[in-house]
Amino acid sequence: MDKNSIIGLVVIGALLVGYMLITKPSKEELAETKRKQDSIAQVEKEKDSIRKAEELALAQQKDSLESIESVNSDSIIAEIPDSISQEDKDSIQELALVSEYGIFKDAATGTEEFFTIENEKMIITLTNKGGKIYSVELKDYKTYYGDPLILFTQDSTAVFGLEMLAQGKALITNDMYFVPTNNSKNIKVGSESVQAGMRLEVNENKYIEFLYTVKPDDYMIDFDINIVGLQEELRSNPYITLRWNHLIPGLERGRDWESNSTTAMIRMSDEDVEKLSERKDEDSFESKGSAQWVACKQQFFSSILIAQNKLDNPTVKIAKIEDENSKYLKSFESEFTLSLTNQEKENQKFNFYFGPNKFSTLKQYDLKLEKVVPLGWGIFGWVNRFLIIPIFNWLGGFINNFGLIILLLTLIIKIGLFPLTYKSYMSSAKMRVLKPQIDELGKKYGKDKAMEKQQATMALYKKAGASPMGGCLPMLLQFPILIAMFRFFPASIELRQQSFLWANDLSSYDAIVEWSGNIPLITKFYGNHISLFTLLMAASMLISTRMTSANQQTNNNMPGMKQMMYIMPVMMIFWFNKYSSGLSYYYFLANLITILQTFIIQKFIIDEKKVLAQMEANKKKPPKPKSKWQQRLEEAQKMQQKQMRNKR
Repeated sequence: MDKNSIIGLVVIGALLVGYMLITKPSKEELAETKRKQDSIAQVEKEKDSIRKAEELALAQQKDSLESIESVNSDSIIAEIPDSISQEDKDSIQELALVSEYGIFKDAATGTEEFFTIENEKMIITLTNKGGKIYSVELKDYKTYYGDPLILFTQDSTAVFGLEMLAQGKALITNDMYFVPTNNSKNIKVGSESVQAGMRLEVNENKYIEFLYTVKPDDYMIDFDINIVGLQEELRSNPYITLRWNHLIPGLERGRDWESNSTTAMIRMSDEDVEKLSERKDEDSFESKGSAQWVACKQQFFSSILIAQNKLDNPTVKIAKIEDENSKYLKSFESEFTLSLTNQEKENQKFNFYFGPNKFSTLKQYDLKLEKVVPLGWGIFGWVNRFLIIPIFNWLGGFINNFGLIILLLTLIIKIGLFPLTYKSYMSSAKMRVLKPQIDELGKKYGKDKAMEKQQATMALYKKAGASPMGGCLPMLLQFPILIAMFRFFPASIELRQQSFLWANDLSSYDAIVEWSGNIPLITKFYGNHISLFTLLMAASMLISTRMTSANQQTNNNMPGMKQMMYIMPVMMIFWFNKYSSGLSYYYFLANLITILQTFIIQKFIIDEKKVLAQMEANKKKPPKPKSKWQQRLEEAQKMQQKQMRNKR
């Protein structure tokens, strides 16, 4: 490299160094540049939050109500950097709420407040969070343990509200904050009905209102859903969804028995009442039709939602709470759709029933609500509705002691059935006095002539005026009452917490001895207590059966009947140990009266010598003309006899 080249490179380097020194930024300029870079980073974070808000809006529009779980305003707000100004932070929060809640953004946040409405029957607590009923306390009742009886309360899983799209935004009213229309937080209902409204407001001309009307002395309240001025915002909804879920608390003695009496019921518009299984761990019902009401039915109380129009596409589910130490028995879930007309003012009318499963109370509403009382199906329910309940209520009108009421009810039933009972005993007496003659026929024809023996025996019965079925038919006619009482007593709320003798609650078992812990087989099939009324019922049943069977014709071909006489009382001890003590008490009284009837009828009313003389006189009377049925029966017997001879 020559001298000129070297000089040129040095000059160029000097120029570059001089330029860098001249253009070097000052400390103030460096600080300003750093500030701008930090601002750019903050803006990028803001853009990221806005992007997530936009994703939320897109998710709502694309997947409706089910897509907002993964992206919501809370997650967006939580990721806002602390370094930005409060004004910018508020702007992002506002944008996030608008993205999720749209025009209802102002109702997305708030402080939960409670309001009570009290009438003669109950105390209803409302909450502004969801505008819903928070809890219902029945004033005339307590739990078995003496605590206030609260039908349900809004635990963390409870839901009551509407689900819909408002301008493409998923709207779920359950967790939004409503504005009360009443200034007072504690209202007592006087002589006139009181209304309490909760509004989910956009403004004074656009809102969703839950309006509750509580009457002075009633378990039924009116419930209106009013949608005002939102026809454009809700135009994309052909319907809205109404959801009602809550946990069912235990109120009675004996968790297993109460759980097995707790279920959901739904009455469809065709008047069919569907009942979900009480004993399954989980059961559900779903229909594309319409329902009139849905009930969360417990052993003695129910919460019922009633539509004055209809509840479309009902889905109902009941599930058992497995934790034995939980204060809840089961979970109740229901969902329906409500049609919209897209008018300026939408009105959906409903009723709530919160009260006892008392037949007379429920029947007065003329909505078939009394179906929640398990009185039995067919003839058994008919006997309860038209015979047992009227007598029971009539006695309860002037007698306060339910032990005495059950005694008088038993006497009335036994007196009413006495003609059938007497006929049964008379038939048994006829069969006893004819037994020697029937034995003679057996010796005469032997085993080889069974058909001839049967014909001769039937001829003897006909001449004497006796019938082998005469003692059975009257007893069968009493069977519907026996089963009806089996259903009536466990379902009778009138017996709840009513004491008699050693039983402190006639609707539950009467434990004279109790123990804790699990005894294999015993705890599962018998329980951890001993019911005295059940033992008395079993003992009286054994005595009654022995007295009855001792005076009936013995059938050597049925030796198992004598064994069953002893097995049945033992089985009843296991079956009835957990049942209503009122039921065991009734059966005990019925058995005692049967024992007394048997003794009096056989010792003082029926004279077997006179019975035999009457039957001998009947033999001498001219035979009555045979009916066509008897003629066909004899012809069939002759044909059968002829076929048997041909086979030989």
